[in-house]
Amino acid sequence: MERKSTLVSSQELSQQKEYLQMVNLFLDSKFATKPPKAFTRTYGCQGNIADSQQINGMLEEMGYDFTDDVKEADLILYNTCAVREHAQDRVFGNVGALKVLKESNPDLIIALCGCMMQQEHIAQKIQKSYSYVDLVFGTHVFYKLPEFIYKRLCENKKIVDITNSSGVIAEGITQRRDSTIKAFLPITYGCNNFCSYCVVPYVRGRERSRAFDDVMGEAKQLVASGYKEITLLGQNVNSYGKDLGVPNAFSNLLKSINDIQGDFLIRFMTSHPKDCTKELLQTIAQCEKVERHLHLPFQSGNNKVLKEMNRGYTREKYLELVKTAKELMPDISLTSDVIVGFPGETYEEFCDTLSLVEEVEFSSLYTFIYSKREGTKAANMPDNISHSEKSKWFTQLTDLQEGIASKRMAKMKGKTYRVLAEGFGKDKMISGRASNYTTIEFEAPPSVIGTFCDVEITQPLTWIARGRIKE
Repeated sequence: MERKSTLVSSQELSQQKEYLQMVNLFLDSKFATKPPKAFTRTYGCQGNIADSQQINGMLEEMGYDFTDDVKEADLILYNTCAVREHAQDRVFGNVGALKVLKESNPDLIIALCGCMMQQEHIAQKIQKSYSYVDLVFGTHVFYKLPEFIYKRLCENKKIVDITNSSGVIAEGITQRRDSTIKAFLPITYGCNNFCSYCVVPYVRGRERSRAFDDVMGEAKQLVASGYKEITLLGQNVNSYGKDLGVPNAFSNLLKSINDIQGDFLIRFMTSHPKDCTKELLQTIAQCEKVERHLHLPFQSGNNKVLKEMNRGYTREKYLELVKTAKELMPDISLTSDVIVGFPGETYEEFCDTLSLVEEVEFSSLYTFIYSKREGTKAANMPDNISHSEKSKWFTQLTDLQEGIASKRMAKMKGKTYRVLAEGFGKDKMISGRASNYTTIEFEAPPSVIGTFCDVEITQPLTWIARGRIKE
């Protein structure tokens, strides 16, 4: 992939700036007494959240204020997720409920974007069954939002743009971040792995890395602005730089961000086992600002199932990585994703997943029953296990992990952790995360929010711990 075919041109971005300014002028004249309000909702992963922050940045520049009440909105936008059926069903239900608002306010703009909309059969369903939706656009053209809104406001056009593309990168778009403490920093987009169950490569395009200087420039700006935690994002962050022909690019990027002057933390999501190397683990161990937490999805503990999933590694390879990580960083926290009931999986094969979980002793797991995705290879595989049976397996897995998590948390009692105070938890306590990604709640004045606190654990629970500030 050549960089010139990946970047959105400066001319095209300038054109969108012109549309943005024209929308701003139009809204100024139409809403003379108070600005229009936008309601936006994001479904899915951190990558979607990062996209929405750019979308909200453009909306703000166009002149929109924001509201949490959908009934107050002059524009409603849903940024959608296609990874699981449940997320899609929620979108359809929520969009259906908007019909009455559109009938009472024909000027209301309803926009649907993101991964769901990039699928042609979904876009067609929206046009057929939800004709009151004004804008439908996919993942490759979200930077054209000013143009879409201009054409809807000034030309009364409905827009459907699900341009099929290997993917682009649009640099320099203003962001409206949700926090002043923690920030997402995308470093790659798209995916080349084509796991047989996953729709992401079809809706997000091929892997493409942001230029090193662009990532570093944004990282430095975030640190200068006072952000205390930066999370590097990518469908597979380990692949950063491969499309640019740069060896060891992700390890070098971690080192470079780690060397930025300032008191801040570095996290990253998500790391693919097939591209996780000993060198990367050594880099994490050597960088004092990179948190001692690794999210390393294994999906299944059985080699036959892993091969059917097209994951590109074996159980043995995964356990070798875990062993290396623990040797280099005895205090590391490991989390993972697991799919239960993949097509053709037997109970005996599922038991290999249970045994892997017992051996690794994860801090937590994100567990899912297999969700059929149209267009993927797995969607055509025989699947003879009932959903009720898969649910029993799922419960067995979650019960096992709950017991492991409780034992791990119990070992934290009496230990002191450096915690980034992020906000309020339950009972008006301050909540934050330790280096190992454990949520810790403690009593302290609100003034500590956005700072680091040394907290001694007094009450470890199953999934969180409570403590007190160490004097």
